[in-house]
Amino acid sequence: MTDQGPPARDGLFDEPVAAGYDDPDDPMNAPAAIDPVVDFLIDHARGGRVLELAIGTGRIALPLAARGVEVHGIELSNAMVARLRAKSGGERIAVTIGDMTSASATAGADGAFRLAYLVYNTIQNLTTQAAQVACFRNVARHLEPGGRFVIEVGMPDLRRLPPGDRYVVFDASPRHWGVDEYDVANQGLISHHFDIRGDAVRTSSGPFRYVWPSELDLMAELAGLRPFERWSTWHGEPFTSESRTFVGVWEKPTD
Repeated sequence: MTDQGPPARDGLFDEPVAAGYDDPDDPMNAPAAIDPVVDFLIDHARGGRVLELAIGTGRIALPLAARGVEVHGIELSNAMVARLRAKSGGERIAVTIGDMTSASATAGADGAFRLAYLVYNTIQNLTTQAAQVACFRNVARHLEPGGRFVIEVGMPDLRRLPPGDRYVVFDASPRHWGVDEYDVANQGLISHHFDIRGDAVRTSSGPFRYVWPSELDLMAELAGLRPFERWSTWHGEPFTSESRTFVGVWEKPTD
């Protein structure tokens, strides 16, 4: 399948980062993490075509396609798409190289999409509110009436942030340390990673803009979408004040 769109600069998502996404020891690449996502998305696709924003190296798209779903993608990073293409079945997924706030995935496909999805905190890679709103509007343009938009995002750990402090350790294991640096006034954070491989330590940092479920609902309303359902996990657990993750679904009206 030929990729559509102009070449893009990979920025923070270059080849070393892309390689890390396929780490077989990362729990996010285990069937226990992937299968519930795929089951959830198949239910909401209802037999239609789906669009993954920030499709990456195909962690979700490939098993979804393997179960008979027609998957298209938008991705900014050429390095990510190259790794997707190298995998079995990756050559059959159409990918538009571009920004998920504005790129169109319909140029080489007939009709609109019944489902669009954005998983694993990726909405937060858009570091301004305006860009996040633009993402919702771009999705709304791609959806058919009755189509749905699914987002998975983590809840900010602000309750673990002592007054006057900025840092929260969100992971500490023999292979990885993760520290989030918060800018509460601007709803921003920088996620710092320290990957330990033997005597070597690889460091990386990336900017994010964290969001709240109520804010996502407002962004959806601005894009002409309405809330459909919300959960804490892909297993359908209720979203509560103690939830660490949020899975939201919005729908494009049919009238």
